[in-house]
Amino acid sequence: MCRLVAYTGPEIPLEKIIVRPCHSLLEQSQSATEAKLAVNGDGFGIAWYDSYKNLGQYRDILPAWSDGNLPSICRMIKSHLFLAHVRASTTGETSRVNCHPFAYKKWSFMHNGQIGNFHLIRRQLEASLSDELYDVRRGTTDSELLFLLLLQNGLVTQPKQAIERVFSILENVQLSTNQPNRLTCVLSDGANLYAFRHSCDRKSPTLYLSKQSNTTQQVIASEPLDGNVQNWIAMPEDQFIFVLNGKTKMEPFKLSKQLS
Repeated sequence: MCRLVAYTGPEIPLEKIIVRPCHSLLEQSQSATEAKLAVNGDGFGIAWYDSYKNLGQYRDILPAWSDGNLPSICRMIKSHLFLAHVRASTTGETSRVNCHPFAYKKWSFMHNGQIGNFHLIRRQLEASLSDELYDVRRGTTDSELLFLLLLQNGLVTQPKQAIERVFSILENVQLSTNQPNRLTCVLSDGANLYAFRHSCDRKSPTLYLSKQSNTTQQVIASEPLDGNVQNWIAMPEDQFIFVLNGKTKMEPFKLSKQLS
């Protein structure tokens, strides 16, 4: 399982979230405490936005702790909204194109978990993409394909409904499989921050929301960055969370086995 973190609020150096906390994402790359594997060394990536919603991206196949450029980049880059991810691969080889976050136009996306029996349904899912989105695909992960499926099904205009449609599609094509979906996702359009968890067996990877006294900012993370769960809210499954100007809202999403 991977580890991830996202921030939205006043502009800050990326290092304040990714590097400095005692249980930062950098620390979690070697010593995760709420994942099957403590080490997440199959690459890393960051995506950040400037004040004009322009998207920057940096990804590499090195373990996050062994890239000497990462602390320097995180110290020098400032942003009001950014996503970061360290990878423990389940699907797809270790390559730069398979590292998160993935990006398309103004959208960025990162994922923790897996689509059940992906190898059995991959071709069918890829065939459902438009030519434009199929041509965007560069890697081999279920994560990137999930992102493209969300875009295909209305992410740009109706994020929550796109999630409902895609999971309904997944679970319909998986009727003959026995491996569950276990998915935790965070994404952004440069203005809002979105997140959700879903699984078929209530065992999706963890995700936490910070309890902020300063309501102009929000942090979303796989594990509490300060190591203290009392300062965080455990995010429930099947809830769509979006953050705008530090204000967090949560709405349930529902899945249907019957496609419309």
